[in-house]
Amino acid sequence: MITKEYSMAYTEVLEILKYVPEEDVNKIPEEKLEFYKLNRDEEYDYSVDPSIELKEQKMSDITKAVLANLYRDNWASLEEREQILLKEKHDIEQMEKLKINKEDKDTISTQEEKQDVTSNQEEYPVNVVKESILKRIINFFKKHLSR
Repeated sequence: MITKEYSMAYTEVLEILKYVPEEDVNKIPEEKLEFYKLNRDEEYDYSVDPSIELKEQKMSDITKAVLANLYRDNWASLEEREQILLKEKHDIEQMEKLKINKEDKDTISTQEEKQDVTSNQEEYPVNVVKESILKRIINFFKKHLSR
């Protein structure tokens, strides 16, 4: 199932491709273009302002990603493609490192919180039970209505 955001992005991509030279559009596999056409959002109205550059056009991040992939797969030279793939690999590795670091920090924080709770319980062995707000409201009305 294609999400609304992707359908809108495919509409944007198809509109932008109208301004790309036909010889470059022909380098895109027909199946891919057909996929975009079948899955576009026909109710979404998107237009390109030919007086401004592509990078200044208003478009979604998904559209930018699809166009980047089209460039990498269909229009880039072999050298450019290799550089792009290396950059993508590097970015993925960095994201994974950040994810691992975040998970480690979360684990450490959780362990510290558990230690704090445990140490607090050791200092104060009496457990304080708080009534829920609902229970307090019910008790309040019981108390005042019984008079």
